[in-house]
Amino acid sequence: MTPHEQYADLGHQERSGRFGIWVFIGSEVLFFGALFALYAGFRAHYTRDFEEASRHAKLWLGTANTYILLTSSLFVALGVAAIREGKRRQLAVFLVLTILCGLAFLVIKGVEYSEHFREGIEWGAAFSDPALPSRGALLYFTMYFVMTGLHALHVLIGVILFGGLLVRMRGGRYTGEYHLTVEVVGIYWHFVDIVWLFLWPSFYLMH
Repeated sequence: MTPHEQYADLGHQERSGRFGIWVFIGSEVLFFGALFALYAGFRAHYTRDFEEASRHAKLWLGTANTYILLTSSLFVALGVAAIREGKRRQLAVFLVLTILCGLAFLVIKGVEYSEHFREGIEWGAAFSDPALPSRGALLYFTMYFVMTGLHALHVLIGVILFGGLLVRMRGGRYTGEYHLTVEVVGIYWHFVDIVWLFLWPSFYLMH
């Protein structure tokens, strides 16, 4: 494995790659942190409305997705451990399992959204659930759709990245000596899972 032309050697390339992913994760923390701060402000101002609105969240679907993402993180960790030992076939199996978990998460999220839409629960001016007439409920579900929607987009990106890893593995791209891309995508996926561990109690468990 030879380094890209902008790097002096593979060690330089690996250090740059790891530094780059942590800079990216830092920017994502700031992005989601701002959204959580906005959520906290609305929740403090409309505490009772938020608690009532959260009772209309699909708790069992949110909880199922929590277990799915936690399981996917386990598969990613096992995949990284496998490629570190040069076990490419095991890595491929764990990548497929992770992709299946990501797709299952997106399907469940789609089912959850569709149930909300049937109830008249949407975002912004489209919100029309007569059981939740308060402004606080509108803000709760607007934040819910914005934050969980952005998270779902990140899950979709992760699934695409893992698919790319599978395609590149066919050419013997990753070995026990060089597998930086696998680790970088794994770090991204763990971050996405951690974000969900904050979204889950914020929108599903607060009441």
